[in-house]
Amino acid sequence: MQNPFENALNQIKRAVEVKEFPKSFIERLMHPDRQVRISIPLVMDDGTEKIFEGYRVEHNNKRGPYKGGIRFHQDADMNEVNALALWMTLKCAVANIPMGGGKGGITVDPKTLSQNELENLSRGWVRGMLPLLGPYKDVPAPDVNTNGQIMSWMVDEYEKLTDEKSGATFTGKPVSNRGSEGREEATSMGGLYVFNALRESLNLEGSLSVVIQGLGNVGGNAALLFEADGHKIIALSDSKGAIMNEEGLSVKDVIEFKKQTGSVVGFPGSKEISQSELLTLACDILIPSALENQITAENAKDIKARLVLELANGPTTPEADDILFAKGIYVVPDILANSGGVTVSTFEWEQNLKGEKWTKEEVFEKLKEKMEKEANNVLDNSRKYETDLRRGAFILAMERLS
Repeated sequence: MQNPFENALNQIKRAVEVKEFPKSFIERLMHPDRQVRISIPLVMDDGTEKIFEGYRVEHNNKRGPYKGGIRFHQDADMNEVNALALWMTLKCAVANIPMGGGKGGITVDPKTLSQNELENLSRGWVRGMLPLLGPYKDVPAPDVNTNGQIMSWMVDEYEKLTDEKSGATFTGKPVSNRGSEGREEATSMGGLYVFNALRESLNLEGSLSVVIQGLGNVGGNAALLFEADGHKIIALSDSKGAIMNEEGLSVKDVIEFKKQTGSVVGFPGSKEISQSELLTLACDILIPSALENQITAENAKDIKARLVLELANGPTTPEADDILFAKGIYVVPDILANSGGVTVSTFEWEQNLKGEKWTKEEVFEKLKEKMEKEANNVLDNSRKYETDLRRGAFILAMERLS
């Protein structure tokens, strides 16, 4: 498995080949401000005690408080969290929001825990990271395998320990607990706004065929939103397998089937395919919305999509980027495509600090305006420097940071 932090550093090096920046600035960008690793002791339901490893990387707070999700995943480690924190710094700069980059995690498969164990583990992470956290210091959010319920436990633990009651230290909370309207769909909605802002310039008009890898919160919402926007979803996958139907899949029915059976595999009228086949299907838009390192030097030559819209973090390696660019396949990079999530998280933080409550319409109107503007800024940069959209986005972020 490729080291995601090495990939992130190589992406910076690719951008610097196109536009020069001061060496001291690049050196600073390649080193996070702080890396924290904690042990979280957890008494299991059977009375035994296990120790779990927790992480927080605070990469850069030049533009505002550290901001970034917490993932619960069996493969989470410091390299991954380092990469994600660096991408968050760049993503916040591309989205032009007053936040810096951070990321956190726990090495755990949450499916192996009871609800009680999951709650106690979440609270344990807050206790261990307490000195770092605060609405003007470091503001975590959900990520892979974490959600509004986990954020509610975390904010409750934080408030018990500090008596800080604004709710602004954690975002991605349920709407009923000071969360923002629209936060759940924000990453996917932002991706759709970015796509629609770019599609005419990239000659992607009309109803298009779409393949989506990952059917969690981001992938599931993306499938529903792109279908509602008039596109045909021809393949979907989850962690257990992948399905396709060239005539199109009913996303609502697939999601309902997955809820009942635990997987998309076996959905009536679909053909089961492998995860690797899914990525190389002939389609107009490929949307990776799972984990890092999915499109690599090994499979990039077989990618047949006209455009890759990265709703996952780091799904395409730098080597694959070069292959896709040479093939004329557009890649809308994660630091632009999925920045809707952190943008609406920032809206939530702002609402909490001001004691305001915005409607979903207000949230999406602000999000649309921001995503369209920054998508066009990235496109302009890529044309100005005669390069791909990723380097266009990195240069935009680095200009704002430097």
